[in-house]
Amino acid sequence: MAIDKVTSAALATGAVPNQSAFKNIVINGDMSVAQRGTSETGITGTKATCDRWRFAGSSAGTWTISQSTTVPTGQGFATSFKADCTTANGSLSAGSILRFSQFIEGQNIQYLKKGTSSAESLTISFWVRSAKTGTYILNIKDRDNSRIYSQSYTISAADTWEKKTITYAGDTTGAFDNDNDWSLEVHFWLAAGSTYTSGTLATAWESNTLANLAVGQVNLADSTDNDWYVTGIQVEAGTSASDFEHIPVDVNLARCQRYFYAIDESTQGNYDFALGHARQNSGGYIVFSLPTTMRTAPTGVTVANVGQFQIVTYGIVNAALTSLTFNNAGPNFIKLDAVTGSTSFTVGNGINIYSVNSGNGKISITGAEFFAG
Repeated sequence: MAIDKVTSAALATGAVPNQSAFKNIVINGDMSVAQRGTSETGITGTKATCDRWRFAGSSAGTWTISQSTTVPTGQGFATSFKADCTTANGSLSAGSILRFSQFIEGQNIQYLKKGTSSAESLTISFWVRSAKTGTYILNIKDRDNSRIYSQSYTISAADTWEKKTITYAGDTTGAFDNDNDWSLEVHFWLAAGSTYTSGTLATAWESNTLANLAVGQVNLADSTDNDWYVTGIQVEAGTSASDFEHIPVDVNLARCQRYFYAIDESTQGNYDFALGHARQNSGGYIVFSLPTTMRTAPTGVTVANVGQFQIVTYGIVNAALTSLTFNNAGPNFIKLDAVTGSTSFTVGNGINIYSVNSGNGKISITGAEFFAG
């Protein structure tokens, strides 16, 4: 059976029917993976819930962000991202900013042929809903060459799911770097001060001018009645949108774990998950393999409720952790220093970490993402 492929001829028609997997340039566009947690409150800066997506604010109110189960009916989505204003700011400062973004590795988008005469167009489709109607800006940026392209969309009816489709022409100036750093940025603007709105909207590719990024953007932060939902985000080559690409949950999770990985008792239960050896009578080194190759070697670890994890050795010593800290790592493994309140371990003996499954212990492997939060 013939398999349709992404070819120049196919892209020239505007869409690629029955395209092979991973046509969607963004990851977790259906908001189905949320390793960090399903809700964060009191947000005034940068934070994340749904994997791969960054919510970033500055002088633009206070927010609760969450993975929501409010979705458009009959579209096959189970989750969405929700931003809910809890403290309003009706008078933005010049530098105020609020947006929802994803950053994409350059090596994943070489087929767009940016910077050549054959540069491909991009089409972005998504479902959106808000209590605040009006004009919103969806901006893309070529970070490698500092070039921007912004377009508007309108939320016409309050509290109603609407599907939007926006096409961006290919850019014949400036190639994306072929590496694992981020090259393409996708920004959904929610509020913007005059620094970003005082010029003329960049409705074609141009050099980055801050004043042209978000001209016309409504202020979603002007009332605590305001909220904003989005799901089904798809960014694809071509000049028209195809149906959203639903991929298996295990594949979606693995793609997210390239950037961030969490061991969460609430979802993974009680089990032995890391082996090592005692280097002192209170604990030792722990090394475990990561489930997928991360974008780059992680640089840190954060632990919630560290005492819910224990070190066990030969079934004799069983002691709760008092600290678990980063030692070193590669793209496929991480080494941690594990310490307990016990002094009964024998130096050189094998040890392992055990999750006791009380439901609130969590180990997060960080540093391979493009942002903190």
